[in-house]
Amino acid sequence: MNIAISNNSEKPIYQQLFEQISAQILKGELEGGYILPPIRQAAQELRISVITVKKAWEELERCGLINTVTGKGCFVANFSHEEMLRLRDEMVLKQMATDTEYYKSFGLTIDEAIELLKKVYPS
Repeated sequence: MNIAISNNSEKPIYQQLFEQISAQILKGELEGGYILPPIRQAAQELRISVITVKKAWEELERCGLINTVTGKGCFVANFSHEEMLRLRDEMVLKQMATDTEYYKSFGLTIDEAIELLKKVYPS
């Protein structure tokens, strides 16, 4: 598990943690059955609050990406390739819906938004 927390980001730290771990799960970098570090250990290693890690782990579980087994820890859920793609697409579409509202607030058309996205999206 490779995590980089930015204190300068506008995103809350729990969200940075959630997004990075969920991306690693959905790209297959963290396989089904992988044991996440205990909350206290992760907080200590990342030098962040236990509450922040707990919130990220709860969000991962709410999305079905991890399962918590009392007394044993948090494990990455087992997914078929199709399930991983479906979950990835759901998460991306949710973010796109938020982003789209932002673009629309500036009066951008879909074509204008796509052209701007092409400028920042690495090929």
